[in-house]
Amino acid sequence: MNPTAPSPGRLDLSAVPAAIPNQIGGVAAAAGDGRTFPKLDPATGAVICQVARSSAADVDRAVAAARAAQPAWAATTVVRRGEILRNIAFLLREHREAIARLVARETGKSLKDALGETDAAIEMGFFVAGEGRRFYGTTTTSAVPNKTALVTRQPLGVAGLIIAANTPIANVAWKAFPALLCGNAAILKASEDTPLSAWAFGELAREAGVPEGVYTTLHGLGEEAGAPLVEHTGVEVISFTGSCEVGRWIAETAGRRMAKICLELGGKNPFIVCDDADLGKAVTWAIGSAFSNAGQRCAAGSRLIVFDAVYDRFREMLVEATARLKVGTADTDDFGPVINEEQMRNMLQVVGRAVDAGARVLTGGTRLSGAGYDGGFFVAPTILEDVRPADAISQTELFGPITILYRVKGFEEAIALANDTPFGLTAAVHTRDINRAMTFLGRIQSGVAVVNGGTYGSEPHMPFGGLRQSGNGWREAGTQALDVYSDLKTIYINHDPAQV
Repeated sequence: MNPTAPSPGRLDLSAVPAAIPNQIGGVAAAAGDGRTFPKLDPATGAVICQVARSSAADVDRAVAAARAAQPAWAATTVVRRGEILRNIAFLLREHREAIARLVARETGKSLKDALGETDAAIEMGFFVAGEGRRFYGTTTTSAVPNKTALVTRQPLGVAGLIIAANTPIANVAWKAFPALLCGNAAILKASEDTPLSAWAFGELAREAGVPEGVYTTLHGLGEEAGAPLVEHTGVEVISFTGSCEVGRWIAETAGRRMAKICLELGGKNPFIVCDDADLGKAVTWAIGSAFSNAGQRCAAGSRLIVFDAVYDRFREMLVEATARLKVGTADTDDFGPVINEEQMRNMLQVVGRAVDAGARVLTGGTRLSGAGYDGGFFVAPTILEDVRPADAISQTELFGPITILYRVKGFEEAIALANDTPFGLTAAVHTRDINRAMTFLGRIQSGVAVVNGGTYGSEPHMPFGGLRQSGNGWREAGTQALDVYSDLKTIYINHDPAQV
């Protein structure tokens, strides 16, 4: 074990608190006005716990504590900051099963899937901690004699982190680790749908040795806690993962005060199946892209674009494979519920409007009910066809287990349709032809492109993000995340050899 790793056994994350508190300045506290809101179990609709319902006053307290603590954290060497973040990763690994159970409870996904997500958070922690030893700048030349030119990184100040609910502990790790490594104080506004994993991460951060005030967890509703964080003049960088509508508001609001803004806003990702594809593998990857995590992925494969020559056979195989999927919360199930009732109702309404406009439902399109489903927010895996590219459902991210089949004549039509979207996050093609594959990689308008795989599957050392309405150009994960949470300082050092 690393000699700086924390001692085991000092935390108990197995019991869910009756009320999830904020964590400000190293202290757990209720919202200032004492308000709470209920967190519901997506699998049953029952209340799990109450959660602190923060207001602008709580945000003010958090920012004040963060600004007071940040200078000393920035003055700590980046190697030492990395060691403390490694402590968090060790604690994540030590409490892996307890955290995964919290994730499963608050999302409705299986423990198996929650463990996989927790492992992704652990790997992110170890990767970013290692960057404390590789916090590279640049040493270059100068046109002036006896002048050295350098570029180094410097922290921004206070980082406001606003995350989505789909993979909650991984989403916390995705933003918190690089923000802290770069010397910022970080205020995480947790998704109101997933407060448990955010609370657990805050407990681990304190146990790992993150100084008081350097890392804060705030809970609350978007308009009551998230908006004041975005608007606060004491927050220098905002990193947001969520909807385009909210992302545009953040860009406008924080942009007025010239804050740095990182937006990851989702996608309507194309999955192309060529006439020479291995259809068995293509179906397997299409199923995973469309339906894993109940389709709650910004990288979900929600547009399946299939060559006419293999369309009928692919459709038959896809529908058959979808019919075999099991929906529920057990490890033997393929995916669980969507995160809340409002999201469930909204996506089913969009499907209904598409049917009214001429779309055909091949399977699904309904809420699941009956034994094991009553009270939960379960949506049957849904496949549509006869949808026009310009229809609303073709252009709107649904964030659920819903995908659309499109028939195209060949490669040129497939590429044109794939790029006919306001988004540009991920894309995949299935083909045995290297020439097609390489042409696809060159012409697809996306931040991530995959050959003979799924539209999802990011890794911690690789940048992730997209074009157009999928984001504003920054990338998180990989070393590129350090560019989000730090700024560059150009340094010139002049010396005079005659003085030696």
